[in-house]
Amino acid sequence: MNFYAIIPARGGSKGVPKKNIKLLGNFPLIAYSIAAAKMCPQIQKVIVSTDSEEIAEIALKFGAEVPFLRPADISQDNSSDLEFMQHTIHWFLKNDVKLPDSWVHFRPTTPLREVNILSNAIKLFLENNDFTSLRSAHECPESPYKWFLKDNLNKYFIPLAGNNINNYSVAPRQQVPKVYIPDGYIDIVINDIIMKNNSLHGDKILAFESPVCTEIDTINDFEYLEYQIQKYKYSVHDYLVNKY
Repeated sequence: MNFYAIIPARGGSKGVPKKNIKLLGNFPLIAYSIAAAKMCPQIQKVIVSTDSEEIAEIALKFGAEVPFLRPADISQDNSSDLEFMQHTIHWFLKNDVKLPDSWVHFRPTTPLREVNILSNAIKLFLENNDFTSLRSAHECPESPYKWFLKDNLNKYFIPLAGNNINNYSVAPRQQVPKVYIPDGYIDIVINDIIMKNNSLHGDKILAFESPVCTEIDTINDFEYLEYQIQKYKYSVHDYLVNKY
């Protein structure tokens, strides 16, 4: 099975303008995902899907391929991952370009990945070939099983998990089921599932527990990761420093 990385990076970003190319540790944010993909031994190509010529130029500089510009109508705030993946596959087919067996989906807003963890996720996927996709998620530090809703009159609390026999809202932490938060560390999706089922992940998602990772949505997230890069060593940042 061969793998291509796919990195979606649209130009419009309201929370942080030009977020995908804003500098982090002296490099554009998207460069970190490109570098992680290029460092991963199982990935043969790195494709960036963008609607922005500026992002495309930067992605090419850092070693990605940008074979097309994504249409504006699937590059909106409410556009789905399924839409850009279907567009990518259709473009490859229309232009008679060889498709990979599977795509490794990297979101640029999760920049600090470790290559050995990515490689382990791909190995796990290869060892479990009856699954329709792989998704990464990290353990929630506080289980929502202990949370409350409010009633319709906004007067009293209702346990989110319901008043079941376990009564999780007052149970010790060790007795509450673990819950996992999907993140952008790594996803793996399959062409056939996307095209035949009109679904990005299908109905049998292989679980990959990733380390807790900071995803960039705000300026504060940028500032926090700037601090992390200065304090700790990250192989993906070292790769960029040494190569560029």
